[in-house]
Amino acid sequence: DLDSRGFTAPFPIQAATLPDTLAGRDVLGRGRTGSGKTLAFSLPLVQRLAQQDKARPGHPIGLVLAPTRELALQIAEVIEPLARVVDMDVTTIFGGVSAKPQEKALKAGVDVVVACPGRLLDLMGQGLIELDEVEITVLDEADHMADLGFLPNVRRILRATPQRGQRMLFSATLDNGVDTLVKEFLHNPLQHSVDPSTSPVDAMAHRVWMVADKTAKDGIVRRLASGEGQRILFTRTKHLARRLARKLVQAGIPAVELQGNMSQNARERAMRAFSTGQVHVMVATDIAARGIDVSGVELVVHVDPPAEHKAYLHRSGRTARAGAAGSVVTLVLPEQGRDVQVLLKKARIRADIERIRPDDDAVAALVGRVADAVAIEDMPEGVAVKGGSPRG
Repeated sequence: DLDSRGFTAPFPIQAATLPDTLAGRDVLGRGRTGSGKTLAFSLPLVQRLAQQDKARPGHPIGLVLAPTRELALQIAEVIEPLARVVDMDVTTIFGGVSAKPQEKALKAGVDVVVACPGRLLDLMGQGLIELDEVEITVLDEADHMADLGFLPNVRRILRATPQRGQRMLFSATLDNGVDTLVKEFLHNPLQHSVDPSTSPVDAMAHRVWMVADKTAKDGIVRRLASGEGQRILFTRTKHLARRLARKLVQAGIPAVELQGNMSQNARERAMRAFSTGQVHVMVATDIAARGIDVSGVELVVHVDPPAEHKAYLHRSGRTARAGAAGSVVTLVLPEQGRDVQVLLKKARIRADIERIRPDDDAVAALVGRVADAVAIEDMPEGVAVKGGSPRG
């Protein structure tokens, strides 16, 4: 029941697309992440498939493709309660974990598969899953799939689904490989735009802070991490994410890292610690951040400015989600000033570059109430501690 989960009025994308998706039309939805699109495709997916016979073993009737395992897990979390009501089974398929439980689920028969392309193709190659009975296919974050070089794989997967099936594609942008997918796989799609692809969230305040040098930057980062609210700090590399998370822990600030070198278990522990609010700080890289949907993140800090404007918008989109307000701060060293100005112009963000020192009032204002320091031995499960693996 949606009411019990706080979904009382539909988001614009849901109101816009539901009549068409329920009627079986192909849909091309352009919507920023956080605009409610997961529910926009999950409702018609479950409602329409509930009218079909149960899936035969190894032949799912619904397929959702997502670029990262975090996103696949989150989508499954939205679909599962809806599917349970109509006695449908959902399973996730992605790499980085044992394939055994996934194979077992397929043998028992699952109605809806939420998958990342790589592992799905592996299982297709082994003859453990066939897509010949898929009635509805959803492609989420299609722009990201095209970006990450998944495009040939995604096309192979879509070609294995019946041509007459319903297809829904959601993407923040419709450039690169996305339009080739649209032309090849969608039939006369209805286009819905949740909000223009260029307008960043109104409730999001963007600040650009020029800092004198690395020492000043470290001081500001430590202060911004010290508040009581949820915040995500972005670094350019996995190595920097790990280093920063550990430095914060050393300083008495519980922090988790989310980066590509971690095992799936460590990533899930980190996500759990952050999303339940046991830990207020997540230090993440771009790829890891795709699809993190934690409500109430009040601050995003670009510790290292991103390389391109799409990454800026995606990182920043982790705050001000589903109508809540949030702030975004980009820290800039003097030699990065020009590049960052170009980046913001492309992202259509208006923000003056302010010169800031660690003890300025502007910093205190964004920190809010400072959380109590935590001794290393009292750190919650999942935080990044020195000498290897996270606690847990």
